Amino acid sequence: MEDSLPLHVCHVQTLSIFINRSHALLHSTALAFLVYYRTSFLFQDHDPNTKATPLFLPWLLVFASELLLSFTWLLDQAFRWRPVTRTVFPERLPEDDKLPAIDVFICTTDPDKEPTVGVMNTVLSAMALDYPPEKLHVYLSDDGGSPITLHGMKEAWSFARWWLPFCRKYRLKTRSPEAYYSAISKDDDEGSGSSEFMIERQKIKERYEMFKESIREVRGRLLDPVHGSGITARDHPSLIEVIQDNSNDRVQVDQVKTPLLIYVSREKRPSHSHHFKAGALNVLQRVSCMISNSPYILVLDCDMYCNDPTSARRAMCFHLDSKFLHSLAFVQFPQRFHNISKNDIYDSQLRYVFSVLWQGADGLQGPILSGTGFYIKRVSLCGGSSIQDIDLEELKHSFGSSNELIKSLHGSYKPYVINDQYGLLEETHLLASCTYENDTKWGKEVGFLYNSVVEDYFTGFTLHCKGWISVYCDPLRPQFLGSGTTNLNDFLIQGMRWSSGLVEVSFSKFCPLIYGPTRMSIFESLCYAQLAFHPISYFLSLWCFATIPQLCLLNDIPLYPKVSETYFVIFLFIFSSAISKHLQEVLSTGGSFQTWRNEQRIWMMKSITSHLYGSLDAIMKRIGTREANFLPTNKVEDAEQVKLYKMGKFDFQTSNMFLVPMVSLIILNLVSFIGGLVRVIFVGNWDQMLVQVFISFYVLVMNFPIIEAMIVRKDKGRVRPSVTILSAMFSTIFLLLGCIILCC
Repeated sequence: MEDSLPLHVCHVQTLSIFINRSHALLHSTALAFLVYYRTSFLFQDHDPNTKATPLFLPWLLVFASELLLSFTWLLDQAFRWRPVTRTVFPERLPEDDKLPAIDVFICTTDPDKEPTVGVMNTVLSAMALDYPPEKLHVYLSDDGGSPITLHGMKEAWSFARWWLPFCRKYRLKTRSPEAYYSAISKDDDEGSGSSEFMIERQKIKERYEMFKESIREVRGRLLDPVHGSGITARDHPSLIEVIQDNSNDRVQVDQVKTPLLIYVSREKRPSHSHHFKAGALNVLQRVSCMISNSPYILVLDCDMYCNDPTSARRAMCFHLDSKFLHSLAFVQFPQRFHNISKNDIYDSQLRYVFSVLWQGADGLQGPILSGTGFYIKRVSLCGGSSIQDIDLEELKHSFGSSNELIKSLHGSYKPYVINDQYGLLEETHLLASCTYENDTKWGKEVGFLYNSVVEDYFTGFTLHCKGWISVYCDPLRPQFLGSGTTNLNDFLIQGMRWSSGLVEVSFSKFCPLIYGPTRMSIFESLCYAQLAFHPISYFLSLWCFATIPQLCLLNDIPLYPKVSETYFVIFLFIFSSAISKHLQEVLSTGGSFQTWRNEQRIWMMKSITSHLYGSLDAIMKRIGTREANFLPTNKVEDAEQVKLYKMGKFDFQTSNMFLVPMVSLIILNLVSFIGGLVRVIFVGNWDQMLVQVFISFYVLVMNFPIIEAMIVRKDKGRVRPSVTILSAMFSTIFLLLGCIILCC
């Protein structure tokens, strides 16, 4: 590696900075005028005998909602302050023998929701990374303790002896077998077209089909919980096994170099909290210290396979840079998904997060940790960069009673050489026990943190507070591809879980606006605050905007300036400014008008459902009336749901807790729009009520799929008639109560 040649280059997006800051100046000026307009009205003296008297309460509620949205918008500008992109030069890395070792952590929980074949494809793609195999170690955490998963690991190791040489020989880019054989690209292999390649490709495909069939057969035999042994997903001992060859087929075995493959199932008991994914990752961290103790760790979700084998070398372009050597905690890659349709109606691709927000955070102290697809420095998870001067007892208080684990924290430590085909030393079982973390700092100050179900967000926040930085690497070819949600139910449940975790952080002592500014850059604190506060801010604001103006429209109470007044231009500008900025960002990141519309719609749906229930869940956990829970996203695809998704039709086969609020608000806005339109036409007060009529109209237009599912559609994805009737009852009651309150 030439010292004069950089391993990466950072490009500041000057045009985006100019657009963002110019827009922020104009928009904030307009917001200042809005605040002046609202406050001047609230402090006016009103004649109790005039029509203006009942205006105070709805005006106050609408003003509070406007302030909440303005506050969230202000926090959001931190992401847009200095967006950057990065280019890496993997060819400038040192020789393979000088590259550091990497441990790969993959987590799975339930083979029913996370199909074993899919999980093994992720394992195989990680084993096939373009990295020295002797410096690559792949760990799978099986929180369900399923024998199906363990069998899948053994079959995957056997198949890898054939798959890895094939990938290396023809330099395949797609190294997940399922992805490779389902949609192979012409540029995926160097020997495509040659007879030798086609013969070998077909031979490997046949072995892959045998591999899948073996897993299916064993799954059929092992459907009962461990053959009646009493072991369940929530109650089982630890099992740690280094996967080695157990077949009679020894052809090519001696010539193939494969990464170390380790199966880890930690001990779980109903009487002990297991801390979900963060707990599983911490067990992997401790166990791997005894086996490989690599200085860097790649974390992957079980469905997030390696779509490009070069990600490890790309990450090392940052980790091995002399400027970042002692300050860089992790390199984050974006989450991309292989099953997203062109018309992504659920915004499952998370374009806004990975194409806008994370690029902006990269220009500050770095992007937020995103749960999967990141290479993290092991020492950053150990609370600091050096433990040489720390007392042994203090180390045991932090890391637990294992002397071997504490020894592994020193740079000179040599991990065990595994030569026992049946498992590891007893020490690793101690480290994987459910009681090991008792009275230690694991999950509090060491490892992945437990303070919230969004362990990635909270761990990243703590690392940034300690002075670490992160970088964002977003190559043209996605480095990792996962399974996006393709039905409304899973999407809203996932959003509710994220909202709960984020709001939980905002209510804790680690609130980014209080805990962050003295420990990290102010802009980075604002970025974390925006993520933490946006669920509760959006649900309060949108519930208000979806109900209060509509009730006031039906009761002839104006909430906005007349069209003929000067301040009407301010409200028009704020709305147009927000909409046009969103559209500009969508188009500049490769989206379309349809993408913009879908994101607007799903933002409304999430705000009144996922953000509402997630915020309430966080509040209940905060006051001690509810325990934290985690439901893994279902990775099993339903053919009918996928068909509806690809057709661009919403699947409303979801819980009433999600459907009833959405349908009720649509009915309320429909009544309000029709009533308001009649009033405007026959009474002639369009000058006063035009804005409120437009709000109802905009809500209906953006959420037309709900109306269509209520009235037109007859397929299984429609809104059930019983839901429409129930929602109509709630809307009627709400309208009556609202009218009574406003008329009193």
